[in-house]
Amino acid sequence: MRQRPKEQDKNERRHNFDAVEENLTAEQVKAEAERCLTCKNPRCVKGCPVNIQIPDFIKALKEDKLEEAGEIIRQTSMLPSVCGRVCPQERQCEGNCVLGIKGEAIAIGALERYVGDNTSAKSSQIVPSGKKVAIVGSGCAGITAASDLRKAGHDVTIFEALHEFGGVLRYGIPPFRLPRSVLDREIEALKEMGVKFEKNVIVGRSITLKQLKEEGFDAVFICSGAGLPKMMNIPGENLNGVYSANEFLTRVNLMGANKEDSITPLRVGKAAAVIGGGNVAMDAARTAVRVGFEKVYIVYRRTESELPARLEEIRHAKEEGVIFQFLHAPVEIKEKDGYAAGMKFEIMELGEPDESGRRKPVGTGRYADLDVDSVIVALGTGPNPIIQKSAHQDGFDFEVDSKGYFVVNPETRETSIPTIFAGGDVAPVGASNAINAMGAGKKAAKAINDFLS
Repeated sequence: MRQRPKEQDKNERRHNFDAVEENLTAEQVKAEAERCLTCKNPRCVKGCPVNIQIPDFIKALKEDKLEEAGEIIRQTSMLPSVCGRVCPQERQCEGNCVLGIKGEAIAIGALERYVGDNTSAKSSQIVPSGKKVAIVGSGCAGITAASDLRKAGHDVTIFEALHEFGGVLRYGIPPFRLPRSVLDREIEALKEMGVKFEKNVIVGRSITLKQLKEEGFDAVFICSGAGLPKMMNIPGENLNGVYSANEFLTRVNLMGANKEDSITPLRVGKAAAVIGGGNVAMDAARTAVRVGFEKVYIVYRRTESELPARLEEIRHAKEEGVIFQFLHAPVEIKEKDGYAAGMKFEIMELGEPDESGRRKPVGTGRYADLDVDSVIVALGTGPNPIIQKSAHQDGFDFEVDSKGYFVVNPETRETSIPTIFAGGDVAPVGASNAINAMGAGKKAAKAINDFLS
């Protein structure tokens, strides 16, 4: 039987930002590891974007070799504690587990998290290469690339636009999913390796790519994320009480806007509607519950079976009282005294599949209202063009696609400008999530190292 971690009581966790799940116990880890079949052709490894040797680290756990399990994971992933918590395992490693065909897959994420929390990276001798690499952004892709490039001997500096490090892991993912102590530990390990961190630096404003090159950086890896929110383009979207999920989560996670002494306090009303169905929507809704909204809705234009969020996040949201409204498409945000005061939706039905393979929502001509005084839009983000515009002024004309994302070689992540690479949400290849961003960081690091060598 699959082992499951102990969870904080659903009624208690609605009122705090403490971690929802505890780690498995040592006894549970051993019992779960014993379930692994140690397949000769492990599908779970193929399902992992960074190809962690999953059967090998689980075998080490079976043999009570915890430190060895940590070493195996960190050969390919510097963030086991993070990935064990936020990766969509049911669609990747666990989704490919043979045991999951007729029963329950191995709890690979929980095992990885346990190993990450109870072991640390071993320091190794670094032979200086004499080369310098600049990394723009301190999220998953940047941290991963920095680790691999530093191990190769290069002088690595990460430039972060915000006043704290971690990128979307810090400002986007709430601490009840990813405790800040875990993220701080991972970043501290990089500092101990010799990676340099510079915060409050907006590349394209504080410093340009041209200036980085003039300062002697031999290569640049741009992984600044996609921070430009996609909105609904409906009447009332500019009213007070309407937020992008990026703004809402950043203000709470990074700026403490929900605290009484905040200099930028959050206006908490009676009811909030979160528009969208991905992990960010779940994070926003569960955060809205915790900051004090009496009712929180997730409004999604398809049905529950099409929700792209992790199953665990959907379950947790329901347990915490989030109300789901399916087959509803936003039409208008109503106004009272300059503030949001209700929403109008069109009732949808599912038609033929669209380009994503999911059945496309089709309007029925019927409408419904929802009594809310706050709206949080979680429909994804696009690339901020600051770097591209600044580079253009300096004579660097990057090739970008119709949406403004960097066009890169999918294997090397090299842009159209030699010595400059891009990855993560600013140059997506595949789904946008932590482990795919790490995969991009690893590919970029290998290509940069090959180039510098």
